[in-house]
Amino acid sequence: MPELPEVEALRDFLTENLIGHEVVRVLPVAISVLKTYDPPVGAFEGSEITAVHRHGKFLDIEGDSGLHLVTHLARAGWLQWKDRLPDGPPRPGKGPLALRVALETGAGFDLTEAGTQKKLAVYVVHDPRDVPGVARLGPDPLAAGFDEARLAALLKDERRQIKGALRDQSLIAGVGNAYSDEILHAAKMSPFKLAASLSPEEMRSLYEALRTTLSEAVERSQGLAAGRLKAEKKSGLRVHGRTGEPCPVCGDTIREVSFSDSSLQYCPTCQTGGKPLADRRLSRLLK
Repeated sequence: MPELPEVEALRDFLTENLIGHEVVRVLPVAISVLKTYDPPVGAFEGSEITAVHRHGKFLDIEGDSGLHLVTHLARAGWLQWKDRLPDGPPRPGKGPLALRVALETGAGFDLTEAGTQKKLAVYVVHDPRDVPGVARLGPDPLAAGFDEARLAALLKDERRQIKGALRDQSLIAGVGNAYSDEILHAAKMSPFKLAASLSPEEMRSLYEALRTTLSEAVERSQGLAAGRLKAEKKSGLRVHGRTGEPCPVCGDTIREVSFSDSSLQYCPTCQTGGKPLADRRLSRLLK
């Protein structure tokens, strides 16, 4: 799933390639991708792009028509840029193509989604806050005003595990499954630790890990073409998706906890005092 760093890099890439150009066609291929119908998606055609914004993990393309084309790539969605789009309209079918945006230059991009769970979403709205997911977003962790005190205030009454709190978009915008693993590894913190139980020292470590991990990921992605961002994300991850590999910090074996629809990875030596966490399906901690 694209998270804050990748969506920020896509925002930079689209800013460079879209600003000042006219959208001549917006072609939905999978009807499930459209989440709004008034104004219709065709109303965005003829818009000259004036800005590209990021709201958490949402991309927001703003036109001079006063409309915004907002998308959330969900777990399996992606944006594929093409310097020259294929001739002719795309054919609906069972392929990954969900929506195509064409510019007056002949260039444009496709929104694609792999797999059978179709959750990629596109909205055409007058105000991005008309998108429910944008309206309920918490603060951006890379915003200038997001300091340690702000993080502490957000977590002080959270009686849930820190892993879940970091992933809650209404609490902190932009952090997903992969970077929450990376942040907790950098902070040397168990993903099961209660968020409200953090000491001042632990809060400081978590804040520094949050800002550093996301900032470094954004820096690694800067200037990359859209097609290279997935590989860059994977190469920069130290624990997420690396079950069975040695921890790059201590050499211990990276372990995994599986859930019904996701999993987390962590290092026992760095994060849990050497104790492996049991798979949540077993509902216990291995001694």
